[in-house]
Amino acid sequence: MDAATATEAPDRVDERRFLRGPQSRLSELRFAAGIFGEFIAAFRTLHFVGPCVTVFGSARFGEEHRYYRLAREVGRALAQGGFTVMTGAGPGIMEAANRGAQDAGGRSVGCNIELPVEQAPNPYLDVLVNFRHFFVRKVLLVKYSYAFVVLP
Repeated sequence: MDAATATEAPDRVDERRFLRGPQSRLSELRFAAGIFGEFIAAFRTLHFVGPCVTVFGSARFGEEHRYYRLAREVGRALAQGGFTVMTGAGPGIMEAANRGAQDAGGRSVGCNIELPVEQAPNPYLDVLVNFRHFFVRKVLLVKYSYAFVVLP
């Protein structure tokens, strides 16, 4: 590894390696094993979420926006109906739905993506699972859900 690469964040190094194309079979196997491990850890954590509805929506709406208020009401109504509310764990619509679930005394689950900048999990989560790969996160947001709500 050259000096410039050694000081970069690990995600940047992984990105450059990925862009170089196919790697050795052993490297590809290690990569696949890491992804498999991420799936298994998430399956173990989310296995008992119960009846669940996933709410998808933007991270950009603040508390005063009408869509935030709507998502909070949706989260509350879902929790009152006995559903666990699952989101991508971020701010905006995701936070509002999780917050609404907690307002109603329901379960609130977040599937957070670990990014070099930006998204930190919102504070309204009973269960949090962190992911390094977007596609693994998307699979888990879908796997345990009985229904989906898509908001702006």
